[in-house]
Amino acid sequence: MEIDIVEILSKLRGKIIEVVTEEADRLQVDAYLIGGYVRDLFLNRRSKDIDVVCVGSGIQLAEAVAGNLGEKASVAVFKNFGTAQVKYLGNSIEFVGARKESYNSHSRKPAVENGTLEDDLNRRDFTMNAMAIRINKEGFGDLIDPFNGLDDLENLLIRTPLDPDITFSDDPLRMMRAVRFTSQLGFFIVPETFEAIERNKNRLEIVSQERIIDELNKIILSPCPSVGFELLEKTGLLEIILPELTALKGVETKEGIGHKDNFSHTLKVMDNLAKTSDNLWLRWAALFHDIGKPKSKRFDPKLGWTFHTHEYIGMKMLKDIFIRLKLPLNDKLKYVEKLVSLHLRPIVLAEDEVTDSAIRRLLFEAGDDIDDLMLLCEADITSKNPEKVRQFLQNFQLVRSKLKDIEAKDHIRNFQPPIDGLQIMELFHLPPGHEVGELKAAIKDAILDGKIPNEYEAAYNYLIQIAGEKGLKADIH
Repeated sequence: MEIDIVEILSKLRGKIIEVVTEEADRLQVDAYLIGGYVRDLFLNRRSKDIDVVCVGSGIQLAEAVAGNLGEKASVAVFKNFGTAQVKYLGNSIEFVGARKESYNSHSRKPAVENGTLEDDLNRRDFTMNAMAIRINKEGFGDLIDPFNGLDDLENLLIRTPLDPDITFSDDPLRMMRAVRFTSQLGFFIVPETFEAIERNKNRLEIVSQERIIDELNKIILSPCPSVGFELLEKTGLLEIILPELTALKGVETKEGIGHKDNFSHTLKVMDNLAKTSDNLWLRWAALFHDIGKPKSKRFDPKLGWTFHTHEYIGMKMLKDIFIRLKLPLNDKLKYVEKLVSLHLRPIVLAEDEVTDSAIRRLLFEAGDDIDDLMLLCEADITSKNPEKVRQFLQNFQLVRSKLKDIEAKDHIRNFQPPIDGLQIMELFHLPPGHEVGELKAAIKDAILDGKIPNEYEAAYNYLIQIAGEKGLKADIH
């Protein structure tokens, strides 16, 4: 990667930068673009999040900039942190005074005091984020790069500015950020930094689950999530965060028969899905789709290794995992549970003769998530045999075609039986109970099996018939 500094600096012109320059000079404050915004300038990545450090009051500069930008700008001040944020036309400009930090061993929240630009750069996580560009008129565009971050950026390297053991011990979340940058940007962690992550992995325990999940979500949404998860596993971080995933790792052989490494398979499924969907929760479903395999693994001399009911075991594991990770216990959990529990169904259909009844039942259970389920199942085909993959994907097209035809004809997706339990109770003077549930289920099964159409009159006549067989007489007025 070649970086043309002159071309990069030419991109600094624009109303926001001009106003910051004007107000910084008026207030006689040294101001610098810093951190991720500078890094992304050199990577040619567009960013609407601008970080400005000044040697002086960041809050005072922010308020002056917001006033200059006019009524379309708003400013939020965080006095406890000495920071302020200006919002302007979809851009976010963060202002902070240069500072230095000190940590104690039980918290990642530092004690902060005013400092120099050098102090501020020293506290940064990685060399590529420890560069600053001066934006005062005098010296406009000067690059301050004390740790050769530009060289590391050009060579795609992630390293800490100072001793990595101190950097990661002070703020253990930086270990997750290192992994995230490898996954997002395709960079490489230098050996001494990698080894420091291994040594300090247990420090992650002082970091809140919310911050960990924020980084994990970014890894999951990266172009090639497997890069991040392989590094999380190699550094030992994954065992701390998600031991259910590391339990998938490894191949066991018995009587000369082995099974595939389900950890590697899971990462391949995620990478496949990353090519077709950026739905975060669908990618979480891919990550968890096989977590029930270690608990369901059995060896049968005739069948070899089996993982019967792993989809249901995995689904049952999810709520506890979501609680531990502080993931949302709402429709997101239900969505992931549904996809994990159903992820084998389209594959079975693709292997067998595709019947209308089986398609109706799949549509009924998957509802509006049927398209996401099909994406997950297609990603789940990871055979090394290209002919086998081609055949499966071809069969999936048949399943998709059948799904479309059945849905157009029978309107099964998210359907409710035309006759509900209350109507059954009134019609046969029955109290709430299993008998009502059985009659209602019989109507549903008859529709899904294609015995009757999904219409009120057909369902009513069928109900009268099956109830009569049970000796129940309808109260027909």
